[in-house]
Amino acid sequence: MQNWHPATALVTGASSGIGLAFATALAERGCDLILVARRESRLRELADRLHAEHGVAVRVLAADLSVPTEVSRVAAVLADPLNPVGILVNNAGFASHGALADHTAERVREEIAVNVAALAELTHAVLPGMVTRDRGVIVNIASTAAFQPISFMAVYGATKAFVLSFTEALWGELEGSGVTAVAVCPGATDTEFFDIAGESASVGSRQTPQQVVATALRALDRRTPPPSAVSGFVNRLSARLPRMLPRRTTIRVTRNLVAAK
Repeated sequence: MQNWHPATALVTGASSGIGLAFATALAERGCDLILVARRESRLRELADRLHAEHGVAVRVLAADLSVPTEVSRVAAVLADPLNPVGILVNNAGFASHGALADHTAERVREEIAVNVAALAELTHAVLPGMVTRDRGVIVNIASTAAFQPISFMAVYGATKAFVLSFTEALWGELEGSGVTAVAVCPGATDTEFFDIAGESASVGSRQTPQQVVATALRALDRRTPPPSAVSGFVNRLSARLPRMLPRRTTIRVTRNLVAAK
């Protein structure tokens, strides 16, 4: 995609991991930033560093994306025609590991709220302005978990399947315009994700957040960005494998890999 940066970029989940790596990489490319996460102190430290190192303007927006009113507050920023956002990175998300019967209803609701509802609402908020300007980029962080059901991470896998399908469908709506949407699908990544999901939720060797972001930027730098990009050669192979196996076999394999050890 030609000349998609610099622009103002809003990054959710920006206080650590892939979100932090995205914010850093976009600042290096001259993008002004709006950083969204729950931990305001971390965001302010990051904002000060990126401004000092790259001279970009950085705004901090502390918000809990499991709360609908907080999502609406971020959506209003994205929809502001006087301060257009040209790049949206929907990175915020989390996983619950273990049998679904053992999770609380509140935990299930929050996981769907952050991983699905917030992502869809923020995408919807930024899109009309991008379409009007015929310029913009939406990056939605999915996962290799999107390509098959994940027993013992049933909600997480289903939310990431939504992100992948939603983003690829949006790519189809936008094809031929100056706006694009890309779903980035990392495998296990060395972030705070496993502090919440638990170490036993990790399968295979981990990439760094910088490797995941590099995959996304390579996809966006192509003349025609793809609908989705899987980060890492082994992960690309594993994403294709479920299409070749019987469904029961796929479910049993992933169940055994992810079951609590």
